[in-house]
Amino acid sequence: MSATPDSIPPSDAFSAEALAALLPSHTAPPLEQLQRLIAAGLDRLPLPGHGATLRRWQALAAVAGIDLSLLKLYEGHTDALAILAEIDGAGAAPGSSWGVWCAEMPGARVKLQQGADGRWQLDGRKAWCSGAAGLSHALVSCWNAAGEACLASVALSQPGVTVTQEGWQAVGMAGSASVDVLFSAAHATPVGAPGAYLARPGFWHGGAGIAAGWYGAACAVAGYLHARAGHATPDPVRLAQLGRIDCALRAAGALLREGAAAIDAQPQRDCMELALRLRLAVEDCATLVLQLTTRALGAGPLCRDAHFARLAADLPVFLRQSHAERDQATLGGIVAGVAEHPWGL
Repeated sequence: MSATPDSIPPSDAFSAEALAALLPSHTAPPLEQLQRLIAAGLDRLPLPGHGATLRRWQALAAVAGIDLSLLKLYEGHTDALAILAEIDGAGAAPGSSWGVWCAEMPGARVKLQQGADGRWQLDGRKAWCSGAAGLSHALVSCWNAAGEACLASVALSQPGVTVTQEGWQAVGMAGSASVDVLFSAAHATPVGAPGAYLARPGFWHGGAGIAAGWYGAACAVAGYLHARAGHATPDPVRLAQLGRIDCALRAAGALLREGAAAIDAQPQRDCMELALRLRLAVEDCATLVLQLTTRALGAGPLCRDAHFARLAADLPVFLRQSHAERDQATLGGIVAGVAEHPWGL
């Protein structure tokens, strides 16, 4: 099921109306919603850097506006398909559902080694395994006997894989079910050469794509204020807050479109700088949108509207996938190394 030009879904498949028809209930479990998207072929997104990166990001943004836990699973699955297409080529079996579990927990490493039968196997604990209880496969970061970072694919319905109930206490993003998973001689298949996962151009393409999800959620939150701002007697405070939100969203949206075009123009170029800038700018935008919208609307939608309440709880947790000031320092170091300031029109 790797993405090919003739399998890419049309852009109108991700309209609000089309997604509402496919996913009619906001209360359906995210894993069930993910399976609906896969069955409809909506996981076959344009590969990043292949000329339609913006369309890929628009799909992520649209799904994020529905449910961020669903977006977490959907982004992981579509990222796995892109990784397999980039460094493996084998693709994924039709109907399979994938996670990308590459967060490294301090003091713990999953080991990749060959067993007595010559087959590759995984051993160890992996944290932050979104969708572990319902996905069919995962790409897992691991370490070989030489201490090299590797990537391996693993089928999750085997005795060597134990999905725990440990590792997640947050109310926000609870639907992503990001728990710890234990591997004990679990059969696995190496994907690419050691180091290929991190060295490939698509690593930062995927990192930038997360920002499109944050942006989609911020737009959905802001939509509640937009829907109410024109009702009854105009409220100058709400209108001021809406004006500030408009500026922030349009600036972030323009940066995302510029970034997608840059990736398509030079797909093999290292885009760490671009990805960091997108993530930091959209993080700031989404934080501002959530703050101003909840201040403008008060407790009503937070307490009485299930969709808004879930977005408001999920978004701050999802945004912490950003490395915040650490990424700011990295980006600042890159900018400081440029001979002349880079901000002219």
